[in-house]
Amino acid sequence: MMWTILGPLVCVAICQIFIWFTFPHLAPEDFRKVAITATILPTVIAAPLFFMHSLKLRELAIANHKLNDLASLDGLTGCLNRRSFQSTVEDWLRRTSQGAFLIIDADNFKSINDTYGHERGDEALRVIAGAVSASMRQEDLCGRIGGEEFGVYLPNVQIPVATEVAERLRAAVSDAPFAPYHDDDYRNLSVSVGCAVHSRATSYAELFSAADEQLYVAKELGRDRVRLAVIDPAVEAQLQGRRRAAN
Repeated sequence: MMWTILGPLVCVAICQIFIWFTFPHLAPEDFRKVAITATILPTVIAAPLFFMHSLKLRELAIANHKLNDLASLDGLTGCLNRRSFQSTVEDWLRRTSQGAFLIIDADNFKSINDTYGHERGDEALRVIAGAVSASMRQEDLCGRIGGEEFGVYLPNVQIPVATEVAERLRAAVSDAPFAPYHDDDYRNLSVSVGCAVHSRATSYAELFSAADEQLYVAKELGRDRVRLAVIDPAVEAQLQGRRRAAN
C-alpha cells in the first residue's frame, strides 16, 4: 500500500515540476488544464503498475523466506538443521561468554525403529522435538544435530537455570504422549541430556565435546537423566592448582 500510494504521488510531483518549469508563460486557464492532466494521467497509469510491482516484490519476499526455511530447518522435526544450529550458536558465542549447551539423545531409539518401524520412529522424533521446543525459553535455540540427537543452546544462563531447563526438557519428553499405533497403547519416551555450562569465551567445538562427554556418562548411569559439566575460569584454576600440587 505504501508503494502504491507514494509511487504515483512522486510521479505526479515530477510531472507538476516539469510543467511548472517548461510552460511558465501559459495562461492560467490553460495551465490549470495541463496541471489537471498531469495529475490524472500519472495516477491512472502509475498506480496499477506500482501495485503490481509491490505485489510481485511481496511474492518474491515470501518465496525467499520459504527457501530460507528449507535451507535452515530440519524437514522432519522443524528444528534448525545441524549447519544452521551450529552457525547460530557460533554467532551467540561471539557475543556472549555465558550460557549452556545441551545435547539431548533419545534413549533406546533403535528399539523403537526395530519394534514399530521407521515411520513410527520418525513420529517419536517429532514428539521429542515438540516437547523440547515447548519447554524452552523464547531466546533459546534448538537444532537436530544427529539422527536422534538434538542440540539446545541457552544464552546468558548460569548453572541453576541451565540445570532447571535441562531437567524440564527431560521431564517434558517423559510426559509426552507417544502412541505408536495411534491408539490408547502409549509408550514412554525418555532422553539423556549432557550439559556444558560456560562462563568464559569458548567455541562450539569445546562446548560440544564437554556436553557429549556428559551425555556418555548419563547413558552409562542408566539413561533418562541429566549430567552437567562446568567450563569456568575459577574451576579450571582450581583443577590446575590440584594438578601442580599432586606433581
